[in-house]
Amino acid sequence: MNRESRHIERERGGELTARYITNDGAIESGRLLIGLKNVFSKCLPNMPKEYICRLLFERRHKSVVIVRQPGNQVIGGITYRTFPGTPAARLGEIAFCAVAQTLQVTGYGTRLMNWTKHYAREMDGLEAFLTYADNNAVGYFSKQQFTKAITLEKEKWAGFIKDYDGGTLMECRIHPSLPYADFPGMLSKQRAALEGEVKRYTTGHVVHPGLDHWREGGGPLPVDQLPGVVEAGWTHTAGMLYRTYQIAMGGHILDPTEDNLHEFMAMLLKKAQRHADAAPFLQPVSADDVPDYYSIIIDPMDLGTMEQRLKSRRYYITLNMFAADFYKMVKNCQLYNGSTNPYFLAARRLYDQFWGVMRSSILPSLEAAGIVEPKL
Repeated sequence: MNRESRHIERERGGELTARYITNDGAIESGRLLIGLKNVFSKCLPNMPKEYICRLLFERRHKSVVIVRQPGNQVIGGITYRTFPGTPAARLGEIAFCAVAQTLQVTGYGTRLMNWTKHYAREMDGLEAFLTYADNNAVGYFSKQQFTKAITLEKEKWAGFIKDYDGGTLMECRIHPSLPYADFPGMLSKQRAALEGEVKRYTTGHVVHPGLDHWREGGGPLPVDQLPGVVEAGWTHTAGMLYRTYQIAMGGHILDPTEDNLHEFMAMLLKKAQRHADAAPFLQPVSADDVPDYYSIIIDPMDLGTMEQRLKSRRYYITLNMFAADFYKMVKNCQLYNGSTNPYFLAARRLYDQFWGVMRSSILPSLEAAGIVEPKL
């Protein structure tokens, strides 16, 4: 159970409550807004308290708070501004967002944002949020599906939201039908449905009893006598696939044994590392040099990481796995930089060399070895 699922269980048990509040003059609303003001004042020390109060109690601003029992304590909240009767009527600007300092990094932030999206859509008819995030908050907002790419038409927000020096403008579209208040529940149902379909066509979920063959002094056991192997689709031809190709290396024609495969992959990697264009790819991209890289590339790869995996002799069991990491490195470069950028053109030259060696070394062909050459 993930952290948000645990918070949902607490909500069902009455320990937590998400509330949508405005300055409507009600005593309870005023009490919750004051509690939220205290959270913002402690978590946002550089923000003047008078400014926080003015925005919280200004009636175009709406707030979503999480209240914890016992004690009816406000432990976090988000305040956003709406623009009714204007071209920005479907837009909300997040002004403040904070969770009590002792409860941060425990999933409350994600739960709070999901409730805010739910209420913003259901109560205010909003379709998107914009916010200026400071450097410390960009990571949080990125995890909540906010992006730096602003797709809203400029006339729908320019002149309405406030500009802040040093902040990063970020956007989040609010889906018209996603169940934000029960996101883990939706994912759980989808996972169960997918697993149910997979079980219809595979036997991977079947658990067989352990083997007594060697306890009874038996010798080598043919693969096809292992329970479940044949049922899973194994055939003698597939099991002998490694014998259908050979490797040309160092003037010799070699069988693809474990040692020969390792030596061949090491040769491929060394060629790539010595290539004239290899410098940008020898080590992981530095987040200090490229701050937004890891918000765009979620599965990075580089030649240094491939070398560590190869040295472990536990990761690259097949040539396809090795080639897949090389492809990932080049594809990431294309995704981040674009197809005409000099970095990608350099990566493309590495890629062409890599597959040139593969095609000339795998005999009689890549297809015979079951190796797929991905296209960029």
